[in-house]
Amino acid sequence: MSDIRLNDTDITLIERLSQGRNVPANLAEEIGVSRQYVQQRLKRMEEHEVVRNIGRGVYELVEDPRDD
Repeated sequence: MSDIRLNDTDITLIERLSQGRNVPANLAEEIGVSRQYVQQRLKRMEEHEVVRNIGRGVYELVEDPRDD
């Protein structure tokens, strides 16, 4: 898939998910943005195979694009 452009929220979400699986509501509360915005960013990163929804809204990091 093509390269993904990461914004500051994406980077923060990746940092949080590198520490373990999490759900959008928890991530949103931790970083101070809306759950809807986190869900939108995670969906975009899922399309680029950076994260995956493993079920019941739980996300995990698949590949850290910051390593490139």
